[in-house]
Amino acid sequence: MANVFAFHSVGNSIATFLQNTYPPTLAGRSLPQCTFAPISSGELAADTGPTDTRVMLYLYRVTVNEHSRQTRMPSRPNATLVPLGMDLHFLLFPWADTAEEELVTFAWAMRQLHQFPLLDASSLSPEAGWSADEVVQIVPAELEVEEIMRVWDAIEKPYRLSTSYVARVVRLDPDTSVDSLPVVASRFAYGAAEAPV
Repeated sequence: MANVFAFHSVGNSIATFLQNTYPPTLAGRSLPQCTFAPISSGELAADTGPTDTRVMLYLYRVTVNEHSRQTRMPSRPNATLVPLGMDLHFLLFPWADTAEEELVTFAWAMRQLHQFPLLDASSLSPEAGWSADEVVQIVPAELEVEEIMRVWDAIEKPYRLSTSYVARVVRLDPDTSVDSLPVVASRFAYGAAEAPV
């Protein structure tokens, strides 16, 4: 389980993993120089894109994981609050000046996520305070053409080659300092009780 930095940590960790494992050559041929990075909605909506070759990760949707709604914290089985299990929906897309750079870097990134679909606590950036046994699974999500077009229309950018992945399950810790409902009002009065009528 993690704190509120978990969403950023997952996106950043996927990009870091791809960057750290991207080789300069493959099958005796040089691969294009490439940067892997998460991108914000504001950056994506900007008029100008990056000037170098990149493969970018854009978090476009967050949903509650339906299978983890009632999962209790092992350390507090009687607690009333349970972790908030979330699925993070990412678009992965390349940005390059040439078709070769775009397609080679994109194919490599997809193959890498297929071969290594799990991020454990050692692969996740530490700012989220992940538990030692935490694992986030990265799985392809098959979107209909219409759904993908809706995403690109919503951000008002021309369509780009892209594919979708889901990072699941990202568990957010409840605020452990809250063990009961807050006191919002109190009424105390002193004096003789009124006699029944």
